[in-house]
Amino acid sequence: MTNLLLPYYEHPSVRPAEWDAIIAAAPHLYAVVLNPASGPGDHPDEAFVEVAARLRAAGVRTLGYVDTAYAHRPHTDVVRDLAHHRDWYGTDGAFLDQVATGEAEFTYYRRLATAARGTLALNHGTAPHPSYARIADVLVTFEGPWKSYLHLGPPKWRGGTDVRLCHLVYGVPRGADLAVHGPDLYCGVPGMGDHPWGTLPHTLEPAQ
Repeated sequence: MTNLLLPYYEHPSVRPAEWDAIIAAAPHLYAVVLNPASGPGDHPDEAFVEVAARLRAAGVRTLGYVDTAYAHRPHTDVVRDLAHHRDWYGTDGAFLDQVATGEAEFTYYRRLATAARGTLALNHGTAPHPSYARIADVLVTFEGPWKSYLHLGPPKWRGGTDVRLCHLVYGVPRGADLAVHGPDLYCGVPGMGDHPWGTLPHTLEPAQ
């Protein structure tokens, strides 16, 4: 079952074994988020060009990471990053981060959805206004630590069922199963602190 949406923010030249493990897990992946430099960077990164091609050959969907600063980032800057991801890395869609949740910001994201093309994932980190389900394929309705996820659970989604809901959880202990909490897609990693998405799920960790 392809239910793993994987944000892995490490460079292929620094963590080649981890990227090999990701590609080997292709049958289990819904998508991998490519994030060369908190976005596509200022120029093509050849290591990411290569790993994107390997993912594509393995049948893995790739989503280009773009920060939207909760609708404060200029539309033209976001569109430029989306185009660079497509042109340089051949991405199949976009993973928009730091996405606002309110109805007031919906128009900003509706315009971006037109420019994004392909699969669109919106990382709100919590449940947004139901209108966002009209423009996205995936809504990240929880991003946070395992302890909060376990004790409080993800916020209740009050929108429709025609969008996939995703939970991104860090500080996850070995053996924990996010699937029992009911998300369509998920990713749980052991990392904590400022850079949890520099770690892989326990099941994908390469052999030492």
